[in-house]
Amino acid sequence: MSKNKAKIIGMTVLTSTVLLSGCGLFNTETQKKIDPPKTVTVKEGAVSKETMAKEKEVAKNTVKTELYLIDKDGYVVPQTLALPKTTSVAKQALQYLVANGPVTDMLPNDFRAVLPEDTDMSVDINKDNGVATVNFSKEFKNYQPEDEQKILQSVTWTLTQFDNIKSVKLKMNGHELTEMPVNGTPVSENLSRATGINIDNTDVVDITNTKPVTVYYMGGEEGSYYYVPVTRRISNAEKDNYAAVVNELIKGPSAKSSLVSEFMSDVKLLDAPKYENGTVTLNFNKNIFDSFKEKEISQSLLDTLVLSLTEQQGVEKVAVEVDGKTGILNDKGKKVSEPVTRPEKVNTGSF
Repeated sequence: MSKNKAKIIGMTVLTSTVLLSGCGLFNTETQKKIDPPKTVTVKEGAVSKETMAKEKEVAKNTVKTELYLIDKDGYVVPQTLALPKTTSVAKQALQYLVANGPVTDMLPNDFRAVLPEDTDMSVDINKDNGVATVNFSKEFKNYQPEDEQKILQSVTWTLTQFDNIKSVKLKMNGHELTEMPVNGTPVSENLSRATGINIDNTDVVDITNTKPVTVYYMGGEEGSYYYVPVTRRISNAEKDNYAAVVNELIKGPSAKSSLVSEFMSDVKLLDAPKYENGTVTLNFNKNIFDSFKEKEISQSLLDTLVLSLTEQQGVEKVAVEVDGKTGILNDKGKKVSEPVTRPEKVNTGSF
């Protein structure tokens, strides 16, 4: 689908617990979700103190974990779910990727698990090099051929969310997998995020002269939008990866895709992106405003910028200017006066 700004305003699908700086894009929702009111007047239909206490107790015993699940359009999408606290977080995350397993009652609408039913596994993490070796049981091979790439991407991106895992090695029944068992997709010795996710090679003629960048578009429907990472190919001649990422967001997803972007085609960078001490500063023309009258920028547009640019190595924060001016407003009327840090977890909303 081509770029589309309609009906995306006001979505709330991202939160962070500790990584937000200043009065960045995600602070308001973080406060709402984490800091319950100190004083509560109980009315009919209101949340009771007892309910709030139960919710706090649940939060103490769970940890928010990104699970890369498959949506109704076949995209591999991170969904953040509260899983029981455990010392084996990597293995637990994979167990929650198994069809008809413990994730079943937690699945967001129109999402499904990616690993075949009854698949068991062990996970061994090499602390020296950050390689996680996953040994799947024989049930691992009981998947549909069209899911083969999705399984590789889901397992790799789910595991590499953890700081101590940089890449993944796969085995089945103790034997190293050099190719997937159903459709024969080659499996590299160490799978990493550099391989990409939801790979889109549309209009790529010579892939050998390109390099990958991962950007985030919008999936889902009104009232339940979520962010979807997509790996596109850009020319090796492109020297400015930050500008290339912005251009891919402006270009939008493939016309054959069900995804959308809030960027309109007349949005442009007025200057080359500036990088300093982990922060990328972008200066846009006024066409980035969601409302010319109010001079506001869509929150979800800003979110996709932060998510996409922080996929680039060394980028920790994103600062946005319009015509060289800072202190712009988002569509909530909040001033965005500080560079914004990527949230710890993606797609934490309710569905």
